[in-house]
Amino acid sequence: MKIIYAGTPQFAVAPLEALVKAGCDIVAVITQEDKPVGRKGILTPPPVKQAAAAHGIPVYQFKKIREHVGEILSLGAEAMFTCAYGQLLTREVLAAFPRGVWNAHASLLPKHRGASPVQSAILAGERITGVTIMKTELALDAGDMLLVKRAEIAEGETCGELSERLSHLAAEALCEAYEIIEAGDVNLLLQDESAATFCKKIKKEDARVDFTLPSEKVCALINAMSPSPAAYAHLNGGQINFYRAFECDGEGPSGTVAEVTKRGIKVFCGSRSALITEAQFAGGKRLSAADIFNGRNISAGDILE
Repeated sequence: MKIIYAGTPQFAVAPLEALVKAGCDIVAVITQEDKPVGRKGILTPPPVKQAAAAHGIPVYQFKKIREHVGEILSLGAEAMFTCAYGQLLTREVLAAFPRGVWNAHASLLPKHRGASPVQSAILAGERITGVTIMKTELALDAGDMLLVKRAEIAEGETCGELSERLSHLAAEALCEAYEIIEAGDVNLLLQDESAATFCKKIKKEDARVDFTLPSEKVCALINAMSPSPAAYAHLNGGQINFYRAFECDGEGPSGTVAEVTKRGIKVFCGSRSALITEAQFAGGKRLSAADIFNGRNISAGDILE
């Protein structure tokens, strides 16, 4: 079965590598255009483009995929697999594949449809998440489900760490999906629309920490925003980024630093406290709890705003 693979960020690399290793017939990869990266704005290819090039797979970078249906049809693929591609597909694109378009979405659908499923699962306090392979329809992440893979979310696990695990889970799931679709043994399950939730694209302003919230919300925000865009607060006019936090006991004025030890920065929240174990002060590098303690950049009694 000839397929096209569409994906863009690092999350989509492991599934592509797994499909190649499994011997799947990938006739082309479609990804987003190269974009400027860093302060110098160096034009950089997406991770999926780099991975495809390493395997000698033809790469197409369409600004608007809907304007290239003829080129897609000329490739002769029977199905398309997508993973964090980043463009909405039109009816004409979907109709180009007789065996359908199949998407690996990083949540247990119908929960967390949309652009930020990994962050949203952590923010929601979920203890179980996973990857769903669904048949792509015009409505956002609403297609019938082919298979589901589940994964536990560990205490203190960051979005970056969970994303890496789910990327490998998506790789496993898409390889299974390829075998099922090729064999014609497709059995689909409808999504429960009454249980659907939606998530938006994360912006920097979403990452500011409000320490008047309960500790579970504060810690969820810090872990969900790590490593990017990074949760943050201000101390004496300077910004501090936070990268990992755990709930702990302790009551006091919200935002007040209770203590700084080799275990981390303990901060009072609206209820209980947050123990922040990785942080970055303005102009500095990311520090472990022990380095924060030794650096003496923050002390008990300081107020985080």
